[in-house]
Amino acid sequence: MPSLERPLFLLASTNPGKVRELLALLGEAPCSWVTLADVGVAVEGPETGRSCVHNALQKALFYCHLTGLPTLADDSGLEVDALGGEPGAKAKEYAGRGATDAQRIALLLHKLQGVPWERRAARFRSVIALAFPDGRVYSVEGKREGKITFTPQGEGGFGYDPVFWVPEAGKTMAQMSVEEKNAFSHRGEAARKALALLKGLLGRGEGDGRP
Repeated sequence: MPSLERPLFLLASTNPGKVRELLALLGEAPCSWVTLADVGVAVEGPETGRSCVHNALQKALFYCHLTGLPTLADDSGLEVDALGGEPGAKAKEYAGRGATDAQRIALLLHKLQGVPWERRAARFRSVIALAFPDGRVYSVEGKREGKITFTPQGEGGFGYDPVFWVPEAGKTMAQMSVEEKNAFSHRGEAARKALALLKGLLGRGEGDGRP
């Protein structure tokens, strides 16, 4: 159960994989977390922006207004240089609404057919946004450079993790342990920045931002 002695924050994601990763990464935050499932919210937040920053802020503000709770939301994108930056912030809808991770990966690999290894550079980008009931908003960003593999490798993670090769680790995101992924990933970098931001805000006694 959330502690009543610490401000209550909503972690707003409908993706169970993201929820698990973010809760692990933000465990040291000086607040208690509840999820959308905890507060009985099943509605999907808007993602109509052309950038991860816009989408993350959109979702954070939407769920903050809906629940009255200070809210953290994230949005991630995959930028592939050989495809002119596709799929970008639309990575989730790349193969159409309702598509599976496997279908999105299949489309990406199909578009990269014939592209040699040296031209398969890509990056994951993650933006975490915080929205408070008193109107304050903040955002932080993390980024991870890598390459797109020719075939999926690994069983862990979610999304495009099986085809995103991290040179420093010598493996895909899907081949990493949870601890490795948190250390190397774009979301891990953004979450560490968000954690520092939360510690700074709450350490200054700004509370949960309720009017």
